Amino acid sequence: MRPQLLGSALALALGVSPACAATIEVTIDKLVFSPATVQAKVGDTIEWTNKDILAHTATVKGGWDVMIPAKSKGKITLNAAGAVDYFCRFHPNMKGHIEVAP
Repeated sequence: MRPQLLGSALALALGVSPACAATIEVTIDKLVFSPATVQAKVGDTIEWTNKDILAHTATVKGGWDVMIPAKSKGKITLNAAGAVDYFCRFHPNMKGHIEVAP
């Protein structure tokens, strides 16, 4: 097996994210996700930074639920393509959207 293919096969076998994966930052301030809409790719990580004094979540109905404590961070790595709408369970008026490309 060629070295390039061996490295790729090894990365897949070990569950390692592709080298081109990015971390996309979303800030929570005054009960608002900013930016409210982000573009991402499968393998990218979304990291929320909560500047509020209240805890929040990034929750997808029927999907994932990320707890984001006050003055802290929470993150998730995206593993499927498609459009994702999320909200805060504690403050349902807080909404965000992620467009996940393959």
